Amino acid sequence: MLKKILVANRGEIALRIIRAAKELGIQTLAVYSKVDKDSLHVRFADESVCIGEAPSRKSYLFYQNILGAAGACNADAIHPGYGFLSENADFAAACKALGITFIGPSDDAIRKMGDKSLARKLMIKAGVPVVPGTKNSITNLGEALTSASEIGYPLMIKASAGGGGKGMRIVNSQKELDSKFTQAQHESEKAFGSDELYFEKYLPHSRHIEVQIIGDTHGNIVHLFERECTLQRQHQKLIEESPCPILTEEQRSYICKTAVKAAKKVGYYSAGTVEFLYDIDSKQFYFMEMNTRIQVEHPVTEMISSIDLVKKQIEVAAGEKLGLSQKDIVHTGHAIECRINAEDWEHNFRASPGQITEYIPPGGLGIRVDSACCSGSYIFPYYDSLIAKLISWGNDRDEAILRMRRALDEFIISGIHTTIGFHKKILTHKNFISSDITTNFIDNLTI
Repeated sequence: MLKKILVANRGEIALRIIRAAKELGIQTLAVYSKVDKDSLHVRFADESVCIGEAPSRKSYLFYQNILGAAGACNADAIHPGYGFLSENADFAAACKALGITFIGPSDDAIRKMGDKSLARKLMIKAGVPVVPGTKNSITNLGEALTSASEIGYPLMIKASAGGGGKGMRIVNSQKELDSKFTQAQHESEKAFGSDELYFEKYLPHSRHIEVQIIGDTHGNIVHLFERECTLQRQHQKLIEESPCPILTEEQRSYICKTAVKAAKKVGYYSAGTVEFLYDIDSKQFYFMEMNTRIQVEHPVTEMISSIDLVKKQIEVAAGEKLGLSQKDIVHTGHAIECRINAEDWEHNFRASPGQITEYIPPGGLGIRVDSACCSGSYIFPYYDSLIAKLISWGNDRDEAILRMRRALDEFIISGIHTTIGFHKKILTHKNFISSDITTNFIDNLTI
């Protein structure tokens, strides 16, 4: 087993990894930017090292400093969490070159699935259905015009090297293509260091459904069922749940087996997520992308499967077998996650950084809160605005919804604006209750 893990992240995911490592008897090393020196992940780790100034490019993205900290403190493994360096193939390769275990997939798998155009080609070869779109990356407007005329409008522009909604634009006509193509290129270059884009046919009546998979280095790979991630704002997920309320058992079996097939195509190991669009009109599933990391919403799967995904990641990285077969994994009950962000949702979700003056999380049976905040914590403008992930579990969806409503009423955060009130509205909305939703539901919603 590994001896010391450097956690190359911050906030709730850093704390989540530290807890999992400690339960496995592994020492932990936190890294932090200067503004994060008093953060909970720093306080709860066995050791900590400052790696730079507040901007992430000078700290959490500056992997030379992180590797230097690992060497200086004798860490034999690095867990990247999500975001930052988690899908950086160069970082994974650098860890390997230095003899440091990267707790994630191989750099080869990250490269293959991180290049969205290449990933589409691989999935087509594997017999996995993909959304109709371009076969190669696009770098100039001339190529864009030709490809758009072949695909037809509306279409979706996506960053070949990215994810998380960055570099994404919906184009409804040729008139919009020039400006939105340029905007997407600039955003992709800034976020991912690449201006390569690709196009997909836009499916306006669709749902976003993803499958959690995990594999080991011995060729074993399993799925842990699906998550419904349709409720998004500007392509950023806000509420997730499992199981998807509308799938039949036949559809569930198909999408989960297809996800395993996709992962096997690239020799995948560690935790990962295969994401699909479900076209409501045609009732067809289409591969979108694979996230080669732990997901923000992984607690939803943990709650319905009772499997600790972060521990499994660590064990797999240490060379252990999964110790799970597909028949061992049972889906029990229903779970929902609400992302509580520091945003003023009543004013177009304007960012609301600042100090939390009062923080009282909810509790009770079936409630989980993943957070690294407390009274006195600061939400800094340099990083993601996530304050906490609030997860409810119930024997069925109705119970999970009622528990979530109760927990949202109990959750007290003062000093900054949060999205708690927004989630209260959504959890009582008739379309959420009936699960009559599409990926553009929130963007078109008037509250």
